[in-house]
Amino acid sequence: MRVLAVVPARGGSAGVPLKNLALVGGVPLVTRAVRACLRAELVDEVVVSTDHAGIAETAEQAGATVVERPEELSGPTASSESAVLHALDALGADPEVVVLVQATSAFIDPATLSAAVRKVLDGEADSVVSGLPTHEFLWTAAGAGVNHDPAVRKRRQELDPQFRENGAFYVMRTSGLREHGRRFFGTIAVQPVPPQHAIEIDRPEDLELVRALAPFVDQPEPIDVDAVVTDFDGVHTDDRAYVDSDGREMVLVSRSDGMGVSLLKRSGVKVLVMSTEQNPVVAARALKLGVPVLQGLSDKRTALREWLRIEGLDPARVAYVGNDVNDLGAMAEVGWPVATPDAHPKARAAARVVLTRPGGSGAVRELGDRVLAARPETAATPVAPVAPVRARPRFAPVPIGDVLVGDGEPVYVIGEIGINHNGDLDIARRLIDVAADAGCQAVKFQKRTPAICVPEEQKGQIRQTPWGEMTYLEYKERTEFGRDEYRQIAKYCDERGLHWFASPWDVPSVEFLEEMDVLVHKVASASIADHEMLRALAATGKPIILSTGMSTLSEIDQAVEILGTDKLIMMHATSTYPLPPEEANLRTITTLKERYGVPVGYSGHERGLQISLAAVTLGAVCVERHITLDRTMWGSDHAASLEPSGLEHLVRDIRIIEQAMGDGVKRVFPGEEAPKARLRRVTV
Repeated sequence: MRVLAVVPARGGSAGVPLKNLALVGGVPLVTRAVRACLRAELVDEVVVSTDHAGIAETAEQAGATVVERPEELSGPTASSESAVLHALDALGADPEVVVLVQATSAFIDPATLSAAVRKVLDGEADSVVSGLPTHEFLWTAAGAGVNHDPAVRKRRQELDPQFRENGAFYVMRTSGLREHGRRFFGTIAVQPVPPQHAIEIDRPEDLELVRALAPFVDQPEPIDVDAVVTDFDGVHTDDRAYVDSDGREMVLVSRSDGMGVSLLKRSGVKVLVMSTEQNPVVAARALKLGVPVLQGLSDKRTALREWLRIEGLDPARVAYVGNDVNDLGAMAEVGWPVATPDAHPKARAAARVVLTRPGGSGAVRELGDRVLAARPETAATPVAPVAPVRARPRFAPVPIGDVLVGDGEPVYVIGEIGINHNGDLDIARRLIDVAADAGCQAVKFQKRTPAICVPEEQKGQIRQTPWGEMTYLEYKERTEFGRDEYRQIAKYCDERGLHWFASPWDVPSVEFLEEMDVLVHKVASASIADHEMLRALAATGKPIILSTGMSTLSEIDQAVEILGTDKLIMMHATSTYPLPPEEANLRTITTLKERYGVPVGYSGHERGLQISLAAVTLGAVCVERHITLDRTMWGSDHAASLEPSGLEHLVRDIRIIEQAMGDGVKRVFPGEEAPKARLRRVTV
């Protein structure tokens, strides 16, 4: 054994009681730590040192060896090193490298852990600490700069990164640990970890934070079950009801959930709907889905237990998805408790899986897809040889705020306001309303520092504008929004349920947008070769949307080398205004996906909707179109923009196309059964 990982996990904790058994993503923290170590390629064995019987049992179930930690090493003042040394002695082990892993770090990447171990095995370091790269400016309470000179304020991108120890893991040469009795000695190196992996749980607030992050950070795993049981309100619906003047209730459901249930049934997975309500709406939806329903239940857990007995199902191979406290009993009864992302905190905490799609917006379909992923035998098999079909590449979606953008997710529609507000905040608000009413998820602006962006030879040119005659520089400054306007825009977008962001055209504009705390940055096609600005954007750590108009593959390669691909969404674009069809070149969407391995969308400048809709059928994961109140308004971009009715039709048709694309499995649909029985002629 060359590498031993030791996870100290006391039962006591002042900040969060019994912290090491707290659930994150439905999995105890100690189990998450053990699994990360077991998945690390260079770790040979995992040991959990604990004084608590419950932690010991959980650790053994996760695959770790358990060492009983003596009382004198289990108090709040006992060092982690003492627990590691005790574990080594108790096992009689003498590995070349020992790893101290903290269960209080919920997101430990096995590959990152192995990379740290490799540094010690290869002799690069004697001890390695995990750390978060940061460009933060630190100050003393007295107002003195700790890691900077306040009199010489450098930009963040000009500073070398420093590293904040995040406490996830420490890798040590065993002989050095025994000699020095501490985790740091000899040559010390830092193993960088990304921000989402760098949260250490010390307080209840930290625990809530990692629970909220888990659906986005954890890699989704297939769910191998024989049955799926669902609550109704808040799972099949958004937990709201519409009541007409006669007192009749209606609810909003997702057609994609219906397809998900249909696919589950065809694969042999049993499906049941349960509800505490006695409501005709529930019965009608269950009838439409063709699944049994149990309503008016006062005790879901007892009813579920009885149904499992009748059906002869192993509870460990059953998933139950709920959203509120009355689902907790049923969730505790099965092996796969599942919660919607907007579920009650207690339901999320009890869940083994937290979905990314809310109730009524595809939650059941998402669960169904993960169940089907564990049943490869259900894939359709042709009965006769057919021409091979080239599968469309699928890449991990990129989170933008509360939305995932990528293959398999709803198309992210961006209303490009750009400079069509003409410097008028009221026009900007009206355009935000247009985007929200049409069903867009985001609006985008453009942010410039005119003194930098306007070429010198153009600054003094005289322009005729709606505000009279002025220089081109004066005109650009007149139409540029500042902090006050963008604060109002941010507030209004939040009220309308929209994301907002902008395309910065220079480095100071990047810093401005960072101060405004935008969720994502957009690189305009004109800026793809501005490597100074790209480096500033990469340093933010935010998702990046990169437009590729008027660019060669070589120019895109250089941009991607700077930006990386972890949080990159690429946009196919042709920068002709307006765009003629012969220059759209939509097959480039596939080219970009295959070359760069990232989600790819489409930024359109054409008149009409056809080209944008065709882009969706070719796999565009997001669509951006300029929007205007009136195409005849003064300004350079209005003519190639969509008016309100056009934008509304675009979003409507995109959603129809999403439903129509299907899953590619050839089958006879229910609507075909009657015509088939009536019209099909069979001869021998």
